[in-house]
Amino acid sequence: MAKPKYTSHVGMVDILPDESPKWRALENIIHEEAARFNFEEIRTPIMEQTELIVRGIGQLTDIVSKEIFAFEKGDSHYVLRPELTAPVVRSYVEHHLDQRGGSQKLYYIGPMFRAEKPQKGRQRQFHQFGVEVIGSDDPVADVETIAFMMRIYERIGIKNFELKLNSVGDPESREAYKAALRDHLKPNLHKLSEISQNRFEKNPMRILDSKEAEDQEFIKNAPVIQDYLNEETAEHFEKVTAYLEDLEISYTIDPHLVRGMDYYTRTAFELTSPDLGSQDALAGGGRYDLLVEEIGGQPTPAVGFAAGMERLLIACEELNIELTAEKSVDVYFVTLGDSARSFAVTHLPKLREAGISATMDYMSRSMKAQMKDANRENARYTLIIGDNELNEGKFTLRNMKESEENSLTFDEILKKLR
Repeated sequence: MAKPKYTSHVGMVDILPDESPKWRALENIIHEEAARFNFEEIRTPIMEQTELIVRGIGQLTDIVSKEIFAFEKGDSHYVLRPELTAPVVRSYVEHHLDQRGGSQKLYYIGPMFRAEKPQKGRQRQFHQFGVEVIGSDDPVADVETIAFMMRIYERIGIKNFELKLNSVGDPESREAYKAALRDHLKPNLHKLSEISQNRFEKNPMRILDSKEAEDQEFIKNAPVIQDYLNEETAEHFEKVTAYLEDLEISYTIDPHLVRGMDYYTRTAFELTSPDLGSQDALAGGGRYDLLVEEIGGQPTPAVGFAAGMERLLIACEELNIELTAEKSVDVYFVTLGDSARSFAVTHLPKLREAGISATMDYMSRSMKAQMKDANRENARYTLIIGDNELNEGKFTLRNMKESEENSLTFDEILKKLR
């Protein structure tokens, strides 16, 4: 009987050794810039209670209605997290992070899960990075969040992008706008797509986010929310745009930008790149002043963004941006015989302790095969060890780039490589 062949689940992709340096380089950039902006890392479990995600994201969103991986264990209901804002806020409330004082500037990197049809740049297990600033309603928090987001892309070398900006209002403004939007759409409700018809009563603003062809004519001529903002919300948005202009960050106001989650209020934003074709979104976020209270905390303002890492890496490939340095190792031990291998095993740690990367052959291959492997590993040096070298106490250190050799004691080699 033939043994079964196992493959990864559809939409869940292995990150192989040749690809992982790109991921590590991207993660290092995020960690470095987060430190410069004084953000602190938070890590939450990949599994959350279903009720948290439903309440946090919204029952009528596509994520909850179509895309979550849900399961039960006894009387408990869980999902694999489809995003991280609600879990981060849950952690903020559960662990009383407000008691640390001031606003909490948090960032994360990690996998998410959505049961949608896999396509380029969109997998069922995908990865995001993002930030959440919890506890401040100051427009400065909005602008710092946007500045951090854009800094990541600038650091990587993506320059051709557009920042789209909107205000989706506070609850008072939103209700006035929803009423006007329903009045606009109602005469042609039967002409809208089925999904937009389903959104009409409870969530009409999500119709503005529709990509269905039959909806576009009615979206194009819809009233704009800026005309319905109250004085406080309008003033907040004006300060956001003024700070962006002070920072010389260009933006376009998109009155139909509403984002996909129900918890957004006031500022909403999205970063896109025309170089990426139809799948042009790089990152997006906004203010969500209602979410902390919605999931059990005190009324607390907050703002954040999330960005897809797969999408970013695809953008790097399409724009010929090299994220990683060439693979290399400082020293490759080439061993001839058992005594040489024993010497290598006991002396590899001495190089590593000195901050020098080092490796050796694990397959007892010939010298020719080991030298070939050293080239494949892009070794800076090979350290050739045989019986003669062990008897003399001197070893051949070959510079692989310049084809130069020196016969040195191990201590001399260590001193030279340091």
